[in-house]
Amino acid sequence: MSGHSKFANIKHKKEKNDAAKGKIFTVIGREIAVAVKEGGADPANNSKLRDVIAKAKANNMPNDTIDRGIKKAAGDANSVNYEYVTYEGYGPSGIAIIVDALTDNKNRTAANVRNAFTKGSGNVGTQGCVSYMFDKKGQIIVDREECRMDADELMMLALDAGAEDFSEEEDSYEILTDPDSFSEVREKLEAAGIPMAEAEVTMIPQNWVELTDENDIKQLNRTLDLLDEDDDVQAVYHNWDE
Repeated sequence: MSGHSKFANIKHKKEKNDAAKGKIFTVIGREIAVAVKEGGADPANNSKLRDVIAKAKANNMPNDTIDRGIKKAAGDANSVNYEYVTYEGYGPSGIAIIVDALTDNKNRTAANVRNAFTKGSGNVGTQGCVSYMFDKKGQIIVDREECRMDADELMMLALDAGAEDFSEEEDSYEILTDPDSFSEVREKLEAAGIPMAEAEVTMIPQNWVELTDENDIKQLNRTLDLLDEDDDVQAVYHNWDE
């Protein structure tokens, strides 16, 4: 994974404008609503909700906003029902793209996702057409500057907690877990006071693809920007080596 740390991208995202912050809060708000509906409003008895709360805090979501989201989801039996949907397709030069969405209107979301691919000279494919090129993993990113523990100590802590892999980047540490072990590993690191810049289950490409054509890069960025602007879209994964 060396050279492909998400940390620079994470810092960039967090320094974006208020509109981008509003988008991530919308994304997390929907995840809170789904987690509460599925497992209840008490984080102590709902590991999925604990994970979403940790994600919210990593993205600087205020505690009162988190609490309001939980109470709203718990108290409103008639609140909107969101469904998870996943789309797979190709960008320019065969770049593999996976889009995870959480929507109350699958027709609207499908049309918006298809439009984003088309405007960037790509196309939506069938389920499974690119997901085999990715590994589903729990991924925890730790900012080196904020972590008081040295690399060897952190590695041993992570591996003892059940992590599969640990790598050092220039500005961060990356911890990978099996998706089923993610919550347990994250909670053990949290209990040890490890600050996490990002902690989520994600899709990691098995191989990265470089783009050299300026038009391909422009077109792919157009697709990614359109997807990023869509409130239904929760996450976008791709194998472009930026």
